[in-house]
Amino acid sequence: MLQDLALALRLQALDRKIASLENEIATLPKHIAEIEKKLETHTRRLEADKAALAANQRDRKKLEGDIQVHEQKISKLKDQTLQAKTNEQYKAFQNEIAYAEAEVRKAEDKILDLMEKSEPLEKNQKAAEAALKKEQQDVEAEKSRARERTAEDKRELEAKQAERGSVVAEMTPVFYSTYERIRKKTKNTPIADATEGRCDACQITLRPQFFQDLRRGDKIMFCESCGRILTYNPLIDVSPDVAASERMA
Repeated sequence: MLQDLALALRLQALDRKIASLENEIATLPKHIAEIEKKLETHTRRLEADKAALAANQRDRKKLEGDIQVHEQKISKLKDQTLQAKTNEQYKAFQNEIAYAEAEVRKAEDKILDLMEKSEPLEKNQKAAEAALKKEQQDVEAEKSRARERTAEDKRELEAKQAERGSVVAEMTPVFYSTYERIRKKTKNTPIADATEGRCDACQITLRPQFFQDLRRGDKIMFCESCGRILTYNPLIDVSPDVAASERMA
């Protein structure tokens, strides 16, 4: 039975490691998703910069079209001016020409203003493209590392599970069933130390006689409060032996 306890201690360590590996493997998809989210900020920034530059270019193109329309109108009005038969007609044509020319100047001023604004927009877009490219490289590298780590975890998990099978094969079937029942109930903490006179899992103090029986170490005992398997592992004081060795030297 005491051999079962020693095997149970090995098994508990293996079970905790297996649980840790399984949890890490299970979180890979979530971890990958979190990594990919890092791109969203850079992508949105680039899209915003592209949209701002595109709007600037559309406005300039529209103004250039307006200028062309006004210039065609001015040319037509000038031809009509030559055919004016009265001063009133002539003045009317001149007024329309002046208005169209003023609209051309306004459009040209707006185009110049948009051209000035387009320079920083173009710089912002290039900077955002560079930042996104770098972030994409960083993300791919991090995803690759995560996949490599998961592959290592799977190999280690397989080895630990094989080792667990070997340990279980050495245990008494009835005791292993008890161990498994407690392990599932306590989330991989079926064994607790009671060297200080209390269960270090539930912190309940042991009865004096119970503790004395545990210290004898001739049978496997369970915590009367939480039901865990108890161990008694007092620290060995090696200082007297060390002092004696020093005296002999």
